[in-house]
Amino acid sequence: MDFGDLNLVYSTDGGKIDKPKQPKKAPESDGIVRIHRETKGRKGKGVILIKGLQLDAKALKELAKEIKKRTGTGGSVKDFVIEIQGDQRELVKSLLEKKGYTVKLAGG
Repeated sequence: MDFGDLNLVYSTDGGKIDKPKQPKKAPESDGIVRIHRETKGRKGKGVILIKGLQLDAKALKELAKEIKKRTGTGGSVKDFVIEIQGDQRELVKSLLEKKGYTVKLAGG
């Protein structure tokens, strides 16, 4: 049997199990930044998702840090999507527009 493509769940072998590497380049976009509001799977707590930024991982984290500081909320960066807690879409939209991005409010 060939188990080459299966993910390792548990092993008694010694050594560190490495995670798959994340891609270092953002997925292609049409140049429009979209701000989504999402509550699904978050126990009713709302977050906004900022998608479509053509930035590398380091620049994305810096932008997320600046947005979190301006909004006074928490958040994170996952798979080239910035997640910000709460619903402050208008504030985030104006901040991104000042930085020169074309922004659309999408979803809920």
